Amino acid sequence: MEREFDTVRAVQWRDGRLVLLDQRRLPESTEFVMLDDATATAQAIRDMVVRGAPAIGVTAAYGVVLAARDAYARSGPDWRGSWGSDLETLAAARPTAVNLAWAIARMVRRAEALGEEDPAAALLAEARAIHAEDIAANRRMGELGAALFDKPCGVLTHCNTGSLATGGYGTALGVIRSAYRAGKVTEVFADETRPWLQGARLTAWELTTDGIPVRLLVDGAAAHLMASGQVGWLIVGADRIAANGDVANKIGTYAAAIAARHHGVRVMVVAPSTTVDPATPDGASIPIEQRDPGEVLAWGGHRVAPPGVAAWNPAFDVTPAALIDALVTERGVVRAPDRERMRAVFPAGAPGVD
Repeated sequence: MEREFDTVRAVQWRDGRLVLLDQRRLPESTEFVMLDDATATAQAIRDMVVRGAPAIGVTAAYGVVLAARDAYARSGPDWRGSWGSDLETLAAARPTAVNLAWAIARMVRRAEALGEEDPAAALLAEARAIHAEDIAANRRMGELGAALFDKPCGVLTHCNTGSLATGGYGTALGVIRSAYRAGKVTEVFADETRPWLQGARLTAWELTTDGIPVRLLVDGAAAHLMASGQVGWLIVGADRIAANGDVANKIGTYAAAIAARHHGVRVMVVAPSTTVDPATPDGASIPIEQRDPGEVLAWGGHRVAPPGVAAWNPAFDVTPAALIDALVTERGVVRAPDRERMRAVFPAGAPGVD
C-alpha cells in the first residue's frame, strides 16, 4: 500500500467539544485545548492555538455550533435572537483570513433554514461537512500542484500550510506531500518564518512526523538558497486572494517571491477557493493584521531588544499577482493570474466564493 504521508489532525470534534492541537506548544509537547463555547474558540484563534486560514475557518464553523448550542440553552426557540454577539466575537478573531468570515456566513445560512428546534445537530453536520470538504479540496490541490512539476527538484516553503493549518493534508504542504510521494520532490527546505517560527516549530515537526525529510533555514537565507540552484519551486499558501490574483500570506512571502523571480524559481500559491475574495479588488484592499510588538521584541518570555526599542509587526504581506506563476485551488490551476484569468475561474457570487 502506498504511503500517504498524512497523519496529523489539528482540529477535531470529540464528545460534544471542540478539540484543538495547541500549536503554541509544538514541538516541545503535544497538548490539546478543549473548548465548550464560542468566546473561548475566538480567543483560541486570536492566541494562535490554531492558525492557518483553512483551519481557522473549520474552527470557526465548530465555534458557531457552540454558539448556537449555548443560545438554545439560554433562549429556547428564540435562540437566534441571542447568538449575535458570539458570532461577532468569532468574526473579529483574525480579520485577514477570509475563510473565517466565509465559514461563519455559511453556517448562518444553514441556521436560517432551520425552524425553532434545537439547531445543534444540524449545524454540527454542516461544520463536519465544511471540515470534510476542506480535506477533499486539499487532496485535489495536491494532485493538481504535483502535476505542474516538469522534473524532480527541491522545493522551498514558508510558514506552515499543512495539516496543522487546514482540516487535514494541507494546501502548499499538500502539494509537497503529493509531489514527494510521486518522486517529484528531491528535498524540502523550510523557512523558519519569524517571529512565530511556524516553519521551525510546525512545518519541520509535521514533515518529520510524516516521514518527509526537511532542512530548515533562516528567512534571510532564502535568496541565497535560490541562487544556489537547489530549488525549482517556492510553494506557499494564502490567507486571502484578491480578485486580481494578489495574495496575502505570512509576512516574508513577498520577499521570497521577489527573490524567486530574480533567480528563475517558479512560485506556486496553493489555497482553497474559499480563500478567494472577489469583493476585494486587489492586494492594497486587504486588511493586514498588526500583532503585538512583543512578539518581535521578546522570545520565550525573554526580551531580546534593548529597552525603549519599538517594533513594527505586520502578520502578513501582499505578493502581487505578477510574481506568481501558478495559483492552485481545488477548482483548477490559474497560470500567471490576473483579473481576467481569476474571473474566469472565480466569478463573483459563485458558490463557495461569495
